[in-house]
Amino acid sequence: MDKHVQFMRRALELARLGEGLTRPNPPVGALLVQNGKITSEGFHKKAGGPHAEVNCLKKVPKVGKTATLYISLEPCSTSGRTPPCTELILERGIRRVVVGCLDPNPAHAGRGIRKLRRAGVEVITGVCRKEAEALIAPFAKRMLTGMPYVTLKLGITLDGKIADASGKSQWITGPQARKKVQELRRRADAILVGAGTVRADDPSLLPRPAKGRTPWRVVAGSTIPKTSKLLTDEAAAQTLLMDDSIEMILADLAKRDVMHVLCEGGGEMAGSLIRAGLVDEFAIFMAPSLLGGEGFPMVGKKGWALKSMPHLSFHALEKIGDDVFIQAVPVKE
Repeated sequence: MDKHVQFMRRALELARLGEGLTRPNPPVGALLVQNGKITSEGFHKKAGGPHAEVNCLKKVPKVGKTATLYISLEPCSTSGRTPPCTELILERGIRRVVVGCLDPNPAHAGRGIRKLRRAGVEVITGVCRKEAEALIAPFAKRMLTGMPYVTLKLGITLDGKIADASGKSQWITGPQARKKVQELRRRADAILVGAGTVRADDPSLLPRPAKGRTPWRVVAGSTIPKTSKLLTDEAAAQTLLMDDSIEMILADLAKRDVMHVLCEGGGEMAGSLIRAGLVDEFAIFMAPSLLGGEGFPMVGKKGWALKSMPHLSFHALEKIGDDVFIQAVPVKE
């Protein structure tokens, strides 16, 4: 394996430790390599706090002439709530920087890299670029469109049902799949369901364990029992009841600095999101079981004609316990 790839993959692992904690900033990881060995690591832990580069370099009293700094995202070059990281890199005398991907903000993209190169720093870009861009996809979408990135999560049977004829859906998938769902919740800034899902299942929607995450819990609709967990548990202040259209709900969440929405709503909400072109990523957990009959379909009862049906592209298939996890994205026509 190429040494740059090896070290960048570690930087990406570090960055993922910050997912769900950094809004409205992206998760970023950094590490310093000297004489072929990692001598320091850091990641961005929360907005307003030190960036990954700062958390990495503050642990090293002296940087050698052959040191290389690996960063999953282009270092910032402007002052905000914290000073620009490009200045720190130059102050510490680092002569080589390896970057995963560019800052997606058109006003900043490439600026930090150009600044370093003008100062004589060797900069290598695009190492593990696809993985680095996937990691910050929610940040990039909000930066470029002003709207959150939407992951639609569905737990389904082999015949595409999310609940039996009575509406019961707990549990279609097994414990390992449900553990994976908790990971998805920890990555998200908000978890969205419909009022019908709350009435049927009375979910908490909290990531377990939370590991410091405090996502918004958003209900499309306000007709839920006053005794619902979302209104009475320890995180009741994180619950939002919204009667607006799904587009307006997402726009409102963007104003709250939400970058990534995980939708765990029912089939009708799933269908509405797909028809509106609002789904960026599908996270489907398929159980080796069948419901048939009058079970609830995964995208609601309103379908498409064959010639106009949405198409997806599989990005990952993984066996989790007895179930299969499918990660897919819409194919842009």
